[in-house]
Amino acid sequence: MSIDSPRVLIAGVSTRAVVESAVRAGFDVTSVDAYADIDQPAAARCLSLPRDFGRPWHAARAARATASERVDAVLYTSNIENHPRAVAALSNGRELWGNAPDTLRRARHPELVRDAFRAAGIPAPDAFVNAADERLRAVVRSGSAGGSWILKPVRSGGGQGVRTWRDGRVPRSHYVQAFVEGWPGSVVFVAARGRAAVLGVTRQIVGDPTFGAAGFRYCGSLLCAPGRDDAWWSRQATRLAGVAAKAFGLVGVGGVDFIAGRDVVHPIEVNPRWTASLELVERARGISVFGMHADACRHGVLPAVDASGSAGSRVYGKAIVFARHDATAGDTRPWLRDDSVRDVPPPGTRIAAGQPVCTVFAADADADACYAALVHRAQLVYGQLMKWNQEAA
Repeated sequence: MSIDSPRVLIAGVSTRAVVESAVRAGFDVTSVDAYADIDQPAAARCLSLPRDFGRPWHAARAARATASERVDAVLYTSNIENHPRAVAALSNGRELWGNAPDTLRRARHPELVRDAFRAAGIPAPDAFVNAADERLRAVVRSGSAGGSWILKPVRSGGGQGVRTWRDGRVPRSHYVQAFVEGWPGSVVFVAARGRAAVLGVTRQIVGDPTFGAAGFRYCGSLLCAPGRDDAWWSRQATRLAGVAAKAFGLVGVGGVDFIAGRDVVHPIEVNPRWTASLELVERARGISVFGMHADACRHGVLPAVDASGSAGSRVYGKAIVFARHDATAGDTRPWLRDDSVRDVPPPGTRIAAGQPVCTVFAADADADACYAALVHRAQLVYGQLMKWNQEAA
C-alpha cells in the first residue's frame, strides 16, 4: 500500500460528498454509485452502475463491477452497510477503511442496539426482530409498552419503507420498533479503539412535503444544537457516540439516530458508515472529515476536536429535493455554478416521482432562517422542473 497517497475506492448509493472530501484530503479516488451526477470532482474517476455498466444499483453488483479496480483501500457509504457480504467482496485483497462485516451485523441488529444503550442507562425504545416473537405479541396485547409501533425494513435506509404498525403480520424482511414522540436527530462522530470524538449534532428533516417527501423519509439535516444549551447536548452526544463506539467496536465515521423528547434522548439506530450530514460538518468547520476517517481506520487516531454542541454562529442545512411528479431534467449545467445546489443530474435525466432531483444547501443565523432558505431554494428547483416540463410538452 502506498504510504503517501493510497488509491481509494468509494462505493455507495450516492458518493459525491465523500469523493469531494477524499479529493480535498489528497487521496487518489475511484468511486461507483447509483447516479451519474455531473458535479463529481474532475480529479476523481467516478463510475455509475447504470451509466457505465448498464445495471441498476445493488451493493453486490457494485462489488462485482469494481473487483478488478487497482486500489489499496475501500470505503462504503449508504446503503452498503446493510450488505455485509458485499462489504467482504469489496474489501477482498484490499484494506477496509470502515467497519467489517461482523461489526455491521451487530451494529445493525435492532435488538443488540437496544440492549447496548439500555445497559448504559440510555432509554432506547423496544424492538423486535423475530416477526413471530411471542414477546412482541404479549407486549402489544397487554398495552404495557403504551403508545404505538412502527414497522421498519431490516435493510433500512433514509426512512424508506417505514410505516406505522398494528397487531398484524410482520414480514421477515422487517422488524417492529416502539414509536417515540419527539423530533428526530443524529449525532455524528469518528471512532477508534472503543472511543469516539463527536463531530456534530443535527436535527433531521423527515417526511416534509415541502421537499417532496412523506412519512418517515429522510430529506435533510440542520447542523445545530437543537433546543437546549450546548453543555447539555455535549453530554448527550458524547454518551451516545461513546456507547456505540465501545459496544460495537466501531471504527471511522458513523452516526447514531435518535428521537429527542422532553429532557431525554432516545437512540433508535446506529449507522456504522459515512452519514449524509457529515458534509455539513465540513461546510461549517472547514475540516477534512475524510482525513479524520482515514486516520481512525489506519492508525486508530481520533481528531482533537469537540463539536458536540453548537455549529458556531450559524446553522448549516441541507435538503434533498424529491420529484413530486415524473420529470425530465433540462439543461442542468447552470446549476454547477451555484454552490447551494449539488448532486446535479445530467441533462435529459428522467426522474420518476419520489426520486431525488438534487440537494440544496443553506446557512443562516438560526434554524428557522436556515430552513426557510432551504424551502426557497427547493421552490426554485420545482419551478425549473415545471418550466422544463412545459417546454417539452
